[in-house]
Amino acid sequence: MAVRGDESAVFDDLQEKGLEIDKQALAAPVKNAVNKFQLIPEFLKVRGLVKLHLDSFNYFVRTQIKKIVQANALVTSKIDPSIYVRYKDVRIGKPSFLIDGVTDELTPQKCRISDITYAAPIYVDIEYVTGSNNSKSTQTKKDFIIGRMPIMLRSCCCMLYGKDEEELARYGECPLDPGGYFVIKGNEKVILIQEQLSKNRIIIDADKNGCVQASVMSSTEETKSKTVIRMEKEKIYLYLNQFGTKVPIMAVLKAMGMESHQEVVQMIGRDPQYSELLLPSIEDCVKDGVHTKNQALEFLEQKVKKYPYSTTPEEGRVLGILRDTFLANVPVRQNNFRPKCLYVAVMLRRMMEAILNKDAMDDKDYVGNKRFELSGQNIALLFEDLFKTMNDEARNTIDMLLSRPNHSSRLDTSQYIAKDSITDGLERSLSTGNWNVKRFRMNRMGMTQVVSRLSYIGTLGFMTKIQAQFEKSRKVSGPRALQPSQWGMLCPCDTPEGELCGLVKNLALMTHVTTDEDAGPLMSLCYTLGVEDLELLSGEELHTSSSYLIIFNGRILGKHKRPQRFAETMRKLRRAGKIGEFVSIFANEKQRCVYIASDGGRVCRPLVIADKGISRIKENHMKELKDGVRTFDSFLKEGLIEYLDVNEENNTLIASYEDNAKEEITHIEIDPLTILGVSAGLIPYPHHNHSPRNTFQCAIGKQAMGNIAYNQLCRTDTSIYLLVYPQRPLLTTRTIELVNYDKLGAGQNATVAVMSYSGYDIEDAIVMNKSSLDRGFGRCIVMKKMSAVIQKYENNASDRIVRPQKESRGMQVLDDDGLASPGQTIQDKDIYINKQTPRVTRGPSKSTVEVADSAYNKTPQRYNGATAETPAVVDRVVLFSDRNNNLAIKFMIRHTRRPEVGDKFSSRHGQKGVCGTIVQQEDFPFSERGICPDLIMNPHGFPSRMTVGKMIELLGSKAGVSCGRFHYGSAFGEPSGHADKVETISETLVKHGFSYNGKDFMYSGITGEPLQAYVFMGPIYYQKLKHMVLDKMHARGSGPRFMITRQPTEGRSRNGGLRVGEMERDCLIAYGASMLIYERLMLSSDPFEVQVCRKCGLLGYYNFKQKIGFCSTCKNGENISTMKMPYACKLLIQELQSMNIIPRLKLTEA
Repeated sequence: MAVRGDESAVFDDLQEKGLEIDKQALAAPVKNAVNKFQLIPEFLKVRGLVKLHLDSFNYFVRTQIKKIVQANALVTSKIDPSIYVRYKDVRIGKPSFLIDGVTDELTPQKCRISDITYAAPIYVDIEYVTGSNNSKSTQTKKDFIIGRMPIMLRSCCCMLYGKDEEELARYGECPLDPGGYFVIKGNEKVILIQEQLSKNRIIIDADKNGCVQASVMSSTEETKSKTVIRMEKEKIYLYLNQFGTKVPIMAVLKAMGMESHQEVVQMIGRDPQYSELLLPSIEDCVKDGVHTKNQALEFLEQKVKKYPYSTTPEEGRVLGILRDTFLANVPVRQNNFRPKCLYVAVMLRRMMEAILNKDAMDDKDYVGNKRFELSGQNIALLFEDLFKTMNDEARNTIDMLLSRPNHSSRLDTSQYIAKDSITDGLERSLSTGNWNVKRFRMNRMGMTQVVSRLSYIGTLGFMTKIQAQFEKSRKVSGPRALQPSQWGMLCPCDTPEGELCGLVKNLALMTHVTTDEDAGPLMSLCYTLGVEDLELLSGEELHTSSSYLIIFNGRILGKHKRPQRFAETMRKLRRAGKIGEFVSIFANEKQRCVYIASDGGRVCRPLVIADKGISRIKENHMKELKDGVRTFDSFLKEGLIEYLDVNEENNTLIASYEDNAKEEITHIEIDPLTILGVSAGLIPYPHHNHSPRNTFQCAIGKQAMGNIAYNQLCRTDTSIYLLVYPQRPLLTTRTIELVNYDKLGAGQNATVAVMSYSGYDIEDAIVMNKSSLDRGFGRCIVMKKMSAVIQKYENNASDRIVRPQKESRGMQVLDDDGLASPGQTIQDKDIYINKQTPRVTRGPSKSTVEVADSAYNKTPQRYNGATAETPAVVDRVVLFSDRNNNLAIKFMIRHTRRPEVGDKFSSRHGQKGVCGTIVQQEDFPFSERGICPDLIMNPHGFPSRMTVGKMIELLGSKAGVSCGRFHYGSAFGEPSGHADKVETISETLVKHGFSYNGKDFMYSGITGEPLQAYVFMGPIYYQKLKHMVLDKMHARGSGPRFMITRQPTEGRSRNGGLRVGEMERDCLIAYGASMLIYERLMLSSDPFEVQVCRKCGLLGYYNFKQKIGFCSTCKNGENISTMKMPYACKLLIQELQSMNIIPRLKLTEA
């Protein structure tokens, strides 16, 4: 029963029913953070992780697409304005596919198998004019299709939306699959979260020359522009793309109607230090003879960029630029430029404060100055551009028809809407990842990536990945550094190594990215709460010390006399649910401003509200949550929890746990483990590890083999890696349970002995027990896809599959239909489809009468397996129709592999190592209980790596095995009970007859004698990584060569040679092995005989008819010698000659 309203009445009511209740216990604050943990799974049901993408796409489908169509609803002919097309309503249908005029329902699994796009039709209701001249009539069409929209899986338009597990299984989908991606031509593509600088905000920083500048990236629905005001050599200039050169800021202010210098000084501040900084600019303005508004406009007119084919009239152009492009986010109504002048004054004031005090500079890398663009926003941008382009094309086509003198009187405007442009544009952008938005001259690359299906956690990690729009080759530490403002918002561990380090980030567990909220009601609320309108202020009042500026989404609303009280009132309204829960109110005392933000793309996270250090969430609230009476949203509505963004966190004091109850504390973390993301949450005891190790594990965990989905055996991916016997980790964490990693694990619990054994365990190599491998430890299945298409040609001919001759070599795998039979073993170079291709594919179309065998070429397709590979098995054969309605066939080839020397393994602490040797169990050391380890690890892996978490994992797993329960090792979990303390684990071990420190007494397997030291032994969760020797091993004798250089090709896939590089050459020189160098670099590579003229030193040629060499420069063959050189060297000489550089060879007798 929910306790709301009059609590005492509820208690009395319960007592009447004979239920005794301890009022104090129920109303007491939560004693420790364990009880609050239940909020995290409740939060993940409604927000966070993949829900960000889904919410964003749903917002686009339900709201944004309607706004875009409404804004561009009317397409009118320029020649005859009475001819038009008007869009009435827009909606997106259910995913379907049109085959031979029949509409077929689409499922994501069908799209993956058939290599088609999972898309739904975009329906609009249109009103349009038919006929022309005098016989015009208006008609309407319902459900007119203007294109097809790719649908995000699990979004509100997807057919999987709201389905339960049984229904998902019927559609061949995995219930644990996160969704949030698109299926484009059979490939799963995800739009990465894009990190951008905040739009419409003043950012103060210094350029590379140290000049202080104030910049604003203005972004409205009509225009996007960048305005920069910079101080150079004591004078202040404006930089704007529309002006060819820099423009003095005073001239701009005068052009906007601020002619009095005194007024400008008043607006910026009467303080002498500000006036001194402004004085050179005022003097410069006087020197240029700019005194009035008209003079300023004439002066600026000369600075405007001249475009040769521009159609805009010259006069009034400057006013247009100042009105629409310069600070486009500040609207100008009826040519009233005053708000813009005041905005410039605030920019100048902040810039001067930064010049006088460097601490006032903004940090571009501060998370509060960033915005994160999600799938919905990116698709909206693209759709709007494509929609406008489609309308422009339709208008141009109609105009072209109307301009013809004898055009038809039966003109139907609706048929000129090109339906394919939106479909193709969206599909092309999602498939290539290139966003070309012509209106804003925007060209972004690499926006989408193929979803990694190597492991379940890799897929989930992709959904929270953030890509920075930053040049990765620049070696700058600023954007890569771990910012303090990332706490709780972005994962501190999960970032790649190498050039993308710190640029690609991942979201933390409870981060939410906001979507846009309607600004109108909030602005009127601000005025109601006592904000003095900017229009009513004189310049003098702009910077009075007693009041603060109120800035809403980067737009200055006005001033408030009691800013703290105003901020407090707004927060109370938010907690009461009167305004949006994601609105941020931040009082900045340094800048004397109150910032209110309701725009999209801000990162925020939920925190428990505390009154004087005591949590508002009581025991009874959590009890109701567990009983299902409450939901996460009811905590928000009642003001127990609120969302804070990075800026508002600056006004709060947040405690990690409730115990340290200081009166200043305003908020309490729901749980400290939520500062980590999905990948880092798998690591047990990460707070005991050296930090880079956690970063390594985040990368390695995505390469670990395991189960990828419940439908993994029905998938037809290019390659699938599966572990045969995956297990749950004995030492688990709360995140593992939250993200269902325990259901789709990627590893096995191996008993590890930490000791030195033979010399095969140096440098992190692992010694493995052969009997463990025989029992299935580390065994994996690798599935590879091979496909074939039965092509149809112009002349009606098509490929065909013919019955095999069974006695033929390599055809034993084939069935009677000419395809490989499922369950058959297949070896290297075996034929898996006996295909034939017609010799003639062009010309007149042929009849479908039987064609003779001689008209076909034999083109069977053969299996290319690894040479050292044991025979593989044909797992499945799938026949389907592809996009062009051709018959296509996919073969999945299954290969089971056992670990061998050189395969890569890793624990969950970034300690990767290869298998060094495999030893018989008889020779392995064993404990006094007769336990034999699966792996032996060298103790030198611990001191320099400092992975104490791995040691505690071994202890915890050992205690778990002995007492039969899973132990926990969540991050920072000891105070809250989410991580077992080492003392508790040791007590459990002692209770069950083990040593408190996890060490065992062991005997040598070779001599049978007791070992001299106690050995640290117990289970550790080990992951098998996808890097296997079988996939990497490569050597060659002779083989293919490049046509141009005649040197061996490169790479394993092309059967390339092994390169002797510069360093190897230097090494051979150091040894003095000259004949080996000669053999490697020439004889085994590209030897070539050339004729050289001894007189001029240039290359000649050999005349085969006369059997003599000839020099074309000296015009004779008397001084010709034959010599051997690498063909690449001969090529270099000739290419240098083509550039007028003549290398001459000086020969001596050998």
